Amino acid sequence: MHAKLQRRQTLTDARRALVLDAARTVFAEAGIEGASIREIAKKAGYTPGAIYSYFESKEAIYAALLDESLLRLQAAVAEVAVSERRPDQTLAAKAQAWFDFYAANPRDLDLGFYLVHGMRPRGLTHALDHELNDRLYDALRPCEEALLALGLDADLAQQENTALFAHGVGLLLMQHTGRIRMFRQSADALFRTYLAQLVQRSTSVAATTEDGAKPALFGGTVQPSSTDT
Repeated sequence: MHAKLQRRQTLTDARRALVLDAARTVFAEAGIEGASIREIAKKAGYTPGAIYSYFESKEAIYAALLDESLLRLQAAVAEVAVSERRPDQTLAAKAQAWFDFYAANPRDLDLGFYLVHGMRPRGLTHALDHELNDRLYDALRPCEEALLALGLDADLAQQENTALFAHGVGLLLMQHTGRIRMFRQSADALFRTYLAQLVQRSTSVAATTEDGAKPALFGGTVQPSSTDT
């Protein structure tokens, strides 16, 4: 009996995966607004009624695709070795891992930023959107932990991690749209440069200069105010 149930589950998983593959293509071609259960069913070789036995709506399919994408992103970042003695190397390696994942998988970048959705998570419940955001943050958390290990406080580490992600995503969007060519630049080279600068900033930001000035976010120094004394 157990073997029979297992075979049934295996078949269900395979059919569900087929639906997701079909939906990924349809969303890429038509966006979620232009997509329909009927079109997804046609692409998968099923009837619309069969699709509803696996997903209640096209938004549910979209959420499942994004969830699967974020799990693969997490795995790609987790595969990178961590150096407890060299958080600078850990930071660079982990950041490069998520950048390379999205560079190699532009459709996943579209899913991650709802670009097939019109840049808004329409159709997703607040709870589901929050859950998916948590998955993305989990993939980025190792970079923030490395920044903390370099000596940044929690607020600064979060700010720098946010800026790092924003910078990388901007470069990826320019790469995927071809706009990077107008500047005759390489998105990967620019990202590596930004990472090197971030490591340099982070290794000094926790220290104070001899005159008491504190290194500021994104480089430079600020003189201590009266509240610092």
